[in-house]
Amino acid sequence: MSKRKTERLLGLVVCLLSTRRYLTAEQIRQAVPGYPDTEDLFKRMFERDKEDLRDLGVPLETGVNHPFDEEAGYRIRQQAYELPELRLEADEAAVLGLAARVWQHAELAGAAAGALLKLRAAGIDSDLDVSAQQDIEPRLGTPEPAFGALWEAVRDRRPVTFPYRAAGRSEPQIRELEPWGVVNRKGRWYVAGHDRGRQATRVFRLGRIAGPVKFCGPSRSVIVPDGADVRELVRDWDSEPAREHTAVLRVRSGAGVGLRRHAVSVRDGVSEGWDEVITRYADGGWFADYAASFGPDVIVTDPPDLREAVIARLKGALS
Repeated sequence: MSKRKTERLLGLVVCLLSTRRYLTAEQIRQAVPGYPDTEDLFKRMFERDKEDLRDLGVPLETGVNHPFDEEAGYRIRQQAYELPELRLEADEAAVLGLAARVWQHAELAGAAAGALLKLRAAGIDSDLDVSAQQDIEPRLGTPEPAFGALWEAVRDRRPVTFPYRAAGRSEPQIRELEPWGVVNRKGRWYVAGHDRGRQATRVFRLGRIAGPVKFCGPSRSVIVPDGADVRELVRDWDSEPAREHTAVLRVRSGAGVGLRRHAVSVRDGVSEGWDEVITRYADGGWFADYAASFGPDVIVTDPPDLREAVIARLKGALS
């Protein structure tokens, strides 16, 4: 399937999912990018697209909004389209995690968002919020620089060394690790394996790696123990209670949807164009990355160490 057709079908699915009304063929042509202006060409292409969606298992419905409507329309009911709960093996989850990471800046997201904006412009209500990119475009937060090297080390079974800043420590320490796997949990990336210095199994958060990851041994020299479950190791490690901190932020009006969703409190209009958001966080490094990802739309006012950490990340991005 060509990229152009894939974008068109994605736009069509998002368009039909976003409203409870049946949309006529003409409304769909006006909303979904990629359809020709010529009537005959559009009809032939639209008929093929409908068949393709049905072949893919998309529950495309035909009906009318009112008994007196002369032309039938189309929609996709969200309840019929939603998937049941999925249970994935460790390797399947890892592949999906990588796919989502690759799609973080996908052009498909723009095509789908464009369809929703055109529906709004035509006066058709949508159930999806086009201002929230995460509804269309999967994101896993700021990519960690250590990810590529660690993934290569896991793939090639190579030991690595890296400076690591543990929670509560101001200075990083050099760790030597035989990595068994890299996984994502709750939007954060972790590596688990055998720590040669401690002679024990350890889990490390990629966001706390404070420098380059270097190979320190040949390929195929790391042996993963039978029955080692990296996802279970990370789950157990991440389940330990962590001390929470409070952050006071200035967030530009209309921005910072994710911050507002999990905030302790939000005060609108504390100054012109800015709101005050108070939220909690456990990991200062991860939260500094997250706050910095909003760029000029978020200013940390307290605590000072978090503010300095965000400033340092923004300066690093500029350089």
